Amino acid sequence: MEKPVYYAATEGGDYAFAVSAAAMKFGAGVLAELGDDARAQGLKRVALFIDPEVADTAPAEVATASLKRAGIDAVVYDEIAVEPTDTSFLAAADFARDGKFDGFVSLGGGSTMDTAKAANLYATHPADFLAYVNLPYGEFRAVPGPLKPHIACPTTSGTGSETTSTAVMDITALKVKTAISNRMLKPTLALVDPTTTRTLPAGVVASTGFDVLTHAIESYTARPYTTRSRPKSPDQRPVFQGANPYSDVGSLEAIRLGGKYLVRAVENADDHEARHMLMLAATMAGLSFGNAGVHLPHAMSYGVAGLCHTWRAAGYEKAAPMVPHGIAVVLNAPTAFRFTAAAAPERHLAAAEALGADTRNAAPEHGGELLAGRLIEMMRQTGLPNGTGALGFTEADIPDLVERGYNQPRLVVLAPCNVTKDDVAAMYRNGLRYW
Repeated sequence: MEKPVYYAATEGGDYAFAVSAAAMKFGAGVLAELGDDARAQGLKRVALFIDPEVADTAPAEVATASLKRAGIDAVVYDEIAVEPTDTSFLAAADFARDGKFDGFVSLGGGSTMDTAKAANLYATHPADFLAYVNLPYGEFRAVPGPLKPHIACPTTSGTGSETTSTAVMDITALKVKTAISNRMLKPTLALVDPTTTRTLPAGVVASTGFDVLTHAIESYTARPYTTRSRPKSPDQRPVFQGANPYSDVGSLEAIRLGGKYLVRAVENADDHEARHMLMLAATMAGLSFGNAGVHLPHAMSYGVAGLCHTWRAAGYEKAAPMVPHGIAVVLNAPTAFRFTAAAAPERHLAAAEALGADTRNAAPEHGGELLAGRLIEMMRQTGLPNGTGALGFTEADIPDLVERGYNQPRLVVLAPCNVTKDDVAAMYRNGLRYW
């Protein structure tokens, strides 16, 4: 089904892709090895970033006991903001700078791991906050040197932050979501123990699980690395390079695992096989999109998260106007993949097949619709909102959504086709309701 010409050389395009893979250890029970791993990194005093929702759980007990057995002095920081902001990143950086730590450990979801990345960066290489932030909101300044060791221990099966070079946050004054993206932010070791997800609520599993799927599908359907402009020097090759043969392998397998196990993991907390395999899918997707990048669904999610309408849906009621990242991403994924399918029909058909859609006798041009249909089917099975309209968004919000979603050049440029503001507006409009 795959056509090798997807990576055909193009005039002025890049001729190489770089793999910046994270060290990773995966398995039930490996969290108990945290202390040994920290000691192997030469660490003696670490900043232990813990999600406050995780602080009184078994994984936190295992992690702290392991560090103590290894003789590691661990100072806990649990003032983690769900969906971090520039303010919360800077507060964490102050803690890290004052503590004189020789390394970092993060235990929690993407917000916790991203906060530890940012704290490590600004404590090690102090600068104005916007210095390292991506364009167009920041200066996108190069990180001047290595950071301190960081062992990332995820407790959710979704963000893949344990293997990526990105830290995402809101800039509160601008009401926009953006990121810091640099290879130096990649954790030194991802310590992935799938038993940490066994007690997660169904809503959290669904939100983070759909983040897995969109990561993987976006990286697989991104523009080929050969179509990106050749860098002036090798060190200017971006973190997000476009689809490439290395990332393809992990992306397709992550899509397959997510299609098989996500709904099961949401519906039954005692289905340990499903929750473990979804955790594996999350890490595989992180390893893949960490080199290839993501495109329109993630770019458009920044508009949804930035406007933050109060919302309620089955199992996801929130007291504050905050949309979980995975939900903000997947609600626009079906409309985005319908749009991008014409540029890479075979890729979208292959993704639909991996996700579990019935693609027998289907022509490549049907790939986008089959992929969108399968995602919508899974959204309904897991009780997700029916498009962004279910969050309170209306036609009147589209100009503001476009302003925030389109102004994410590092993501929009990775779509497999050219994208205009009118295209993004049409996608937001089509994503207001699906059924």
